[in-house]
Amino acid sequence: MPSPHPAHTLFTVIPDAPTETLLINSYETVCSVSTLLLDLSDDLTGKHRDIALAIYQLSELSVLLVGKAMDQHTLRC
Repeated sequence: MPSPHPAHTLFTVIPDAPTETLLINSYETVCSVSTLLLDLSDDLTGKHRDIALAIYQLSELSVLLVGKAMDQHTLRC
C-alpha cells in the first residue's frame, strides 16, 4: 500500500497546529540542540571545538529569537 507522504518526508507538521504549540516545540528543540552542542564541545579540542562553539552560539541566538516570539505571542493572546 503506497504511503500518503513522499518517501523523503520523515517528519511533518500538522497544517492547523496552533502557533503557541509550534513556538513551544521550536523553543524546546533549539534548547536541546544548544545543550547537545555545549556537551559535545567539552569532548573536542582545537578547530573542531571552535566550530562546535560557534554553532552553539548560533543555536543560543535561535533560543533568544524563539523566546522573544513566544513572549510577543503571549502578549497578543
